[in-house]
Amino acid sequence: MMVTLGKLVEKQAQKYPEKIFLYWQEETVTYSQFDELTNQIANMLYDLGVRKGNVVSVLLPNMLEYVYFYLGIPKLGAIVGPVNASFKAREVQFVVSHSEAMVLITTPQFMELVDAIREDLPQLKHVVVIGEPTPGTLNYQDLMMKAAVTPPPRVPIDEREDPAAILYTSGTTGFPKGVLQTHFNIKRNAEMIINHLDVKTEETHRFMLILPLFHVNAQIVTIMTPLSMGASTILTPGFSAKKHWETVAKYRATTFSAVPTILSILLRMPHKDLDLSSIKWIICGAAPLPVEVMKTFESTFNCSIVEGYGLTEGTCASSCNPLPSETEDKRKVGSIGVPLPTTKMKIVNDQSKEVSINVTGEILCKGDHIMKGYFKNPEANAETLKEGWLYTGDLGYVDEDGFYYIVGRKKDLIIRGGENIYSREVEEVLYTYPGVLEAAVIGVEDEIYGEVPKAFIVMKDGHTATIDQIITHCKENVADFKVPQYVEFRNELPKNPTGKIMKRPLREEEEAKQTNLQPTRR
Repeated sequence: MMVTLGKLVEKQAQKYPEKIFLYWQEETVTYSQFDELTNQIANMLYDLGVRKGNVVSVLLPNMLEYVYFYLGIPKLGAIVGPVNASFKAREVQFVVSHSEAMVLITTPQFMELVDAIREDLPQLKHVVVIGEPTPGTLNYQDLMMKAAVTPPPRVPIDEREDPAAILYTSGTTGFPKGVLQTHFNIKRNAEMIINHLDVKTEETHRFMLILPLFHVNAQIVTIMTPLSMGASTILTPGFSAKKHWETVAKYRATTFSAVPTILSILLRMPHKDLDLSSIKWIICGAAPLPVEVMKTFESTFNCSIVEGYGLTEGTCASSCNPLPSETEDKRKVGSIGVPLPTTKMKIVNDQSKEVSINVTGEILCKGDHIMKGYFKNPEANAETLKEGWLYTGDLGYVDEDGFYYIVGRKKDLIIRGGENIYSREVEEVLYTYPGVLEAAVIGVEDEIYGEVPKAFIVMKDGHTATIDQIITHCKENVADFKVPQYVEFRNELPKNPTGKIMKRPLREEEEAKQTNLQPTRR
């Protein structure tokens, strides 16, 4: 029996009608209320002319309405198009135009940006504003008052073939690519997470959402997963270092999903006077988690961290470490775990041939969660999807127990005089130096070796280090050819909205000043 996202919402509302699904500041939304609200969203859009296959762009901050639209739009067979809220006008124009969106949902805070690009969006029929509307826009509250709470007009939806969402990747080069995720992709990925962590019967769980809702991590891990298991979500405006632990204590959150940078920050925040015993486990992904950060966090907060791995093209998660039980802990610290149920993974060389155990190559994934494809991009599809396998562009290896490890992106491979250097390995060493808060290693051009590593380091408050000390530390822990040729201390490193360290801006800076670069070591 096919179960679309709309059917899933309806089914859970029937099973848990009075249970609270969403907590938002002082408001609560039950499962039955959520079903009716998403019906209203679908009916409102239907009245505006939205039909199956149409895209509705959503440019919103974290708020209740975001979740309503995320699951209300697919009830029509239409496609939800989350737009990165940190995008500039040029980027928003590309995403809305390329996706062929006919309706844009936004708030007054983005209207200056929308007004600047609206003439360049001829296919956009309506702009709906949640808040005070401006000339030429529609008022969300007025439209919702007129929309029925009953189910929208039924349309045939093939859960395996029909897209429910189009999400644009951050784009390592050029413009982002639109990833089409089907109803089946989204539903199955949430089920995979539940089955892997064996929390499907834990309906008392409260997932705290702190990442941006335009990101798959927030959508799948902290919306779809609790929805699918009958749990609750504590929705926040975003990550707040100062308020995080207070919010955990107030709502008795049992889990949240984060990125390594957030965990590093939280270690430094006051929490001694708060009851944080509700936190049982945390999922960490989006970037490698330094081993030292993981160990310190777990011992400080008496909880478990399970490191996982995934990408938008795989809906969200492809692998994860097992969740420890009272009797055993099968996790491997520093690994990204094992493939989720029904997922296949393997490591291949440049000729797409599977390599041996502990040999580094490209990570490939296969399963129900792999995207339908990139929208209007056959060249990228041909390069990324081959015989059902997703070519991730990530480098890693698998050990004798089937645990996978990330060593970096293909572009993070530094080739120094014919020797391969993986950024992750050097970064792990840097994180073990006392006082290092953040570290990023990239390759920079060198006349002799072709390419050499350069390290960018942010120190914790109250800690200092010298270039010589960092170099000595690295020499004591890695082969000489892996030791950074250059070291630069900074107050902060560039990050995307989810907190992931971005190396592309660092590479661009180095390329611009390469001719003036002076080595710290030869």
